[in-house]
Amino acid sequence: MPRKKKDAPVVPQFTAEIRDQQITDTIEKNYMPYAMSVIVSRAIPEIDGFKPSHRKLLYTMYKMGLLNPSAPRTKCSNVVGQTMQLNPHGDMAIYETLVRLTRDNEALLHPFIDSKGSFGKHYSRDMAFAAPRYPEVKLEAFSGELFGGIDKNAVDMVPNFDNTQTEPVLLPTSFPNVLVSPNMGIAVGLASQICSFNLGEVCDGTIALLKNPKTTTEKLLDLIRAPDFSGGANLIYDREQMRQIYETGQGSFKMRAKYRFDKANSLIEILEIPYSTAVEVIIKRITDLLKEGKFKEISDIRDEIDLSGFKLTIDVKRGTDPDLLMQKLFQQTTLEDSFSCNFTVLIDGAPKQLGVKDILTEWITFRMGCVRRELTFDLGKKKEKLHLLRGLGKILLDIDKAIRIVRETAKESEVVPRLMEGFSIDEIQAEYIAEIRLRHLNREYILDRIKEIESLQKEIAELEAIIADDIKVKELIARQLTAIKKKYGQPRKTEIITVDEEAVIPADEGPESFPVYVISAEDTDNTSKLLFFTDRAQCYKAKTADFDAVKASALGDFAAARLGFDEGERPVMMKALTEYRPGDHFIFLFENGKGVKIPATAYETKTNRRKLTGAYSDVSPIAAVLFEPEGTSFDILIRNSVDRGILISSALIPEKTTRSSSGVILFNMKDGIRVTGVLSGEAAGAEVYAKCRKNKIPATGIAVPEQLRME
Repeated sequence: MPRKKKDAPVVPQFTAEIRDQQITDTIEKNYMPYAMSVIVSRAIPEIDGFKPSHRKLLYTMYKMGLLNPSAPRTKCSNVVGQTMQLNPHGDMAIYETLVRLTRDNEALLHPFIDSKGSFGKHYSRDMAFAAPRYPEVKLEAFSGELFGGIDKNAVDMVPNFDNTQTEPVLLPTSFPNVLVSPNMGIAVGLASQICSFNLGEVCDGTIALLKNPKTTTEKLLDLIRAPDFSGGANLIYDREQMRQIYETGQGSFKMRAKYRFDKANSLIEILEIPYSTAVEVIIKRITDLLKEGKFKEISDIRDEIDLSGFKLTIDVKRGTDPDLLMQKLFQQTTLEDSFSCNFTVLIDGAPKQLGVKDILTEWITFRMGCVRRELTFDLGKKKEKLHLLRGLGKILLDIDKAIRIVRETAKESEVVPRLMEGFSIDEIQAEYIAEIRLRHLNREYILDRIKEIESLQKEIAELEAIIADDIKVKELIARQLTAIKKKYGQPRKTEIITVDEEAVIPADEGPESFPVYVISAEDTDNTSKLLFFTDRAQCYKAKTADFDAVKASALGDFAAARLGFDEGERPVMMKALTEYRPGDHFIFLFENGKGVKIPATAYETKTNRRKLTGAYSDVSPIAAVLFEPEGTSFDILIRNSVDRGILISSALIPEKTTRSSSGVILFNMKDGIRVTGVLSGEAAGAEVYAKCRKNKIPATGIAVPEQLRME
């Protein structure tokens, strides 16, 4: 029989209705909600310094008890699974967030997660992290500063996505994490890129603003000197550029890799690179340049990163000038790179681009609210306790009556009402008393408890006074910041070099083009002690061996960076000593016309101290520092701002044994006149001799070079 054909499928008929709609309406109704969701709920950090993904992860770990010092680490997969109860956007996205917050990834100056296992490195694109079932994590002790007061109503709590639990809107960070942890986010038509700053410096700047809201940007630049990154490197400092970033939240600065030259093996070791680049980017760029026939001085480049840390090695041919080669590499690779700043932060749900001062001001406002809420919570608990103890105090007047009421009441439900009636107390007080064990209904127990009433009243009064006073709240926050700096502060990892020290060598020029000059030069050996006196009344000590031997044409190390000078501090004099002899002296001449002679032994220390504060008196700015060897003396010419001078012998300057001595007057001057120049030895004599000859005055008894006299 022929097969019966199947009926053709029935295709439903739709009547299409085309409606005109303004594109602006379409964007407003369909696109804008998505854009705002990305901005507010995903990509842009808030004033606590976190995006929602960071906050949900860290709060989950906190609720898991992983902040407890005695708690063992747990597998990352456990943390990821628990976090999905707050952040159901995929396990790998959560794990990648976790990786960046770990100590082993090295992305943060102060990591929040203690880690064990393979977590990759932020400076490498190809160094993969292990699957989450292998490595283990817990919270660092530092993370405790994120959660203080979170269980005391310090911040708002909201339901999670399925309304099964609550989570914090923000974390009550006790320090301005928004400037301490670097953050980058790309939203819809909006982006944010916040660099990290040194924790101690941020605390100092915030304390200054707490004490004086009118603190200027200039002052903040002195306190929060520049960004600081976990990867170190050098930051090329331009104060005007930095001022713009601090004021507007927008701008850029350059960073440069640190390196050292191994002459014996003819190789350059790159030890730190800019935060904004990756080791693979650098290697690929140099490899491409080698293929193009450039940089013939380079024979090989390789990644030597291991457990000891970062190292990128460049083999160079014998006779290569490493400094000149590095300057060329800085120009053509990301060994020197720019970091673009865009300090966009969510403030009350709205994105704002803010400068450093404005961010700190917003954080202070936020933190004051957190502290007040936490103190109000404590205040409520203390008031509740005081209320209960006052009820207990009324029982003390007739304990037998209270026992009789409880014993003679037929029904349990009537005990509380009868206690309320019998002692004129409220229901809460009566419930508290009814729950006291019979063995505790005695005079000793009750007296011991109500002794707390006086101290509670005092504590309540103090809390109420703090909550009502902005100044006291700010003082409390400042004390917390001081404690955090003391406990967790660490030296800068990113060194600051100024524009003049940038040392950019054009391709056709050599080191002689740099705007530097010699202020001290001595013949010595590799074991000598080097004393650097600066204009801040400080003395920095080093050994000759601390500095690498280089060619005469090379600039060598920048002493201020190597020795850790303060920002803006400059050297006045350097002296090499093989020993501290009692007869050797340093002579300090000040702008107010005073001078003093201090024995060299005053700068000898038992420990290997690298920096001496109070190296000399700071009552007046220093004009010159001279060295007088044992058994010698020399002429000193002191000139002032009205073109007057005095010639004295160093032997006439009195010796003082304490470094803080301000000395004696060597040159009497009227108010407003200061010392502007000092010459010593034959240079002083030559200057006076020239003046005498010009004015036809006999120049007898003046020590000048014989050649000058013959002329």
